[in-house]
Amino acid sequence: MKVRDVTSVIEAFAPLSLQESYDNAGLIVGRADDEVNKALLAVDVTEDVIAEALEEGCDMIITHHPIVFHPMKRFNSASQTERCVELAIRHGIVLYAAHTNLDSTPHGMSWRVAQILGLKNVEVMQPTSADGAGFGVIGELTESIDSQLFMRRVMELFNVKVLRHSDLVVPKISKVAICTGSGGSFIDLARSSGADIYLTADLKYNDFMRHENSIILADMGHFESEYCAIQLLFDILSKNLCIFAARKSVRSRNPVNYMF
Repeated sequence: MKVRDVTSVIEAFAPLSLQESYDNAGLIVGRADDEVNKALLAVDVTEDVIAEALEEGCDMIITHHPIVFHPMKRFNSASQTERCVELAIRHGIVLYAAHTNLDSTPHGMSWRVAQILGLKNVEVMQPTSADGAGFGVIGELTESIDSQLFMRRVMELFNVKVLRHSDLVVPKISKVAICTGSGGSFIDLARSSGADIYLTADLKYNDFMRHENSIILADMGHFESEYCAIQLLFDILSKNLCIFAARKSVRSRNPVNYMF
């Protein structure tokens, strides 16, 4: 199967036209007419993930985060990014990323988190110009639940080691706002939506003071909120390319470590 056969399926679900201007989603290493037999799915391209691909006979790695965001001036193995790109080229491994296009496409990343949480009546929080696309979602629980119990459920479902949150200004959760990855810029939108809690990541110190006594702001971790990308990509490929082998990485891990 050619690379374009695989990428066209992903891009039919998450068109590259939906990516943000700063992003670098799409084919990063390799050519569209290269032959590929097996893909490894991960959140990030790391040396461990490339080693896993080699061990498993995968000649393509599909990730959520692009390995290259900015122009590279040299390849001298000085950084992990350089080493990963060098290894991929040396071993003929194709690197492809579906990033902000997978975030904003209808039924993309935030939608998947809402699905895992069992939310209903889900809507886009910040629509974009494309029909049905946008960042973040808002949905409702089938029945309200104690705030602390809900956050414990989030920790269990998404393997969250530490859940940072603002004051528990809402005793029960009925309506939930979600934005996977860095969603601090959408706090005001989440609050104005009437949500009882906003699940996102990468919140800053002062962000936790912006609840205005109306919403709980919860930082579940960047990696934890986006780990679902692996299953989402797997579902896209297995549904549309039943003869193409895709493997979910077991070495795709959080670069943030916690001391308890």
